[in-house]
Amino acid sequence: MMQRVNKNVVLAVLTAASTLFLLFQLYYYRYYISGKNGAAFSRLKGSLSVQDGTRWRVVKTFLNLVSNHKVPVFLVDPHMLGLLSKDIEQLRSSPDSLLPGCQYFCKARDVTTFGLLDKIWEHKGSIFRAAEKLGFQWQKYEGRDPRLEGMDDLSGTEIPLHYLFKMAAHTIHLVVFYERSGNYLWHGPLRLKRNMDRKFAPFRKLQFGRYAGAYSSSDLVHMTVDGLKLKIPRDPLQFLSAVSHSRFLECRYKEARSFFKLYPEDTSLEGIEFRKKAKALLHLAASTLHSLGVTFWISSGTCLGNTIPLPTVLYKSVRIIISSYFIFSF
Repeated sequence: MMQRVNKNVVLAVLTAASTLFLLFQLYYYRYYISGKNGAAFSRLKGSLSVQDGTRWRVVKTFLNLVSNHKVPVFLVDPHMLGLLSKDIEQLRSSPDSLLPGCQYFCKARDVTTFGLLDKIWEHKGSIFRAAEKLGFQWQKYEGRDPRLEGMDDLSGTEIPLHYLFKMAAHTIHLVVFYERSGNYLWHGPLRLKRNMDRKFAPFRKLQFGRYAGAYSSSDLVHMTVDGLKLKIPRDPLQFLSAVSHSRFLECRYKEARSFFKLYPEDTSLEGIEFRKKAKALLHLAASTLHSLGVTFWISSGTCLGNTIPLPTVLYKSVRIIISSYFIFSF
């Protein structure tokens, strides 16, 4: 009987000790470990689900990574910019006056999208090695460089178009933008090659990459959101408006070369002067309508139906008019 009592007592003591040790671990993690993640994360304690906090931490880890390697990314995520645009003035003037906690980057989503200007970034492998050490899985997606399509010996050159970084079921999509003749930014489509993992990321949920896109150059501003320092377009609403009609159709170079073999381009002084004036007129019309906020697009005419490559300076895809007359709406 005494031996059984002793066993029960020992069992009770061990159970109580285990419970106290577990409570101590939870207390220690809550007030010490999580506090090391910074003041911004401290505001999130007790208000986030595990998944909500994970999204914020993945974005924070990515931003720290690119900052340490001097990769100047900027936010282009339509969902996030839509949320930020509602409080843009308050975020710029007095961000501390907003409600405490994670108001934006903890919102439910599977992907957060950033942009990168190719001309101000050197493709250094060190950032990818560092990303792997932090726990990221990543993939690079390349495509042919359209800027070299007119050069037979370079037309097959491939360039990086998209990068995906994945951690804890959240994906960071990095879109590479290139400057093209005509002072606009271009990004290519995201196409999976045969040997690539089609389950690596939620590709159907990516908001960039279904097709190539073209955008006007935009000023960027620094901002602190949910304790994260990042860059966003100066006018998020204008950028969001451009996203909806940014689809870019590349010139048909093969047909163009065939056309010019049959009908050589007019290289006379009169022909050159005529094209110069035509481009200047179209530039003036497009910039004037754009400054007035007038939506305009291609409509009928010889230029629209022509298979020869249109001047790349007239890039605005659906928005720009390259026709015998303009159609517009207010």
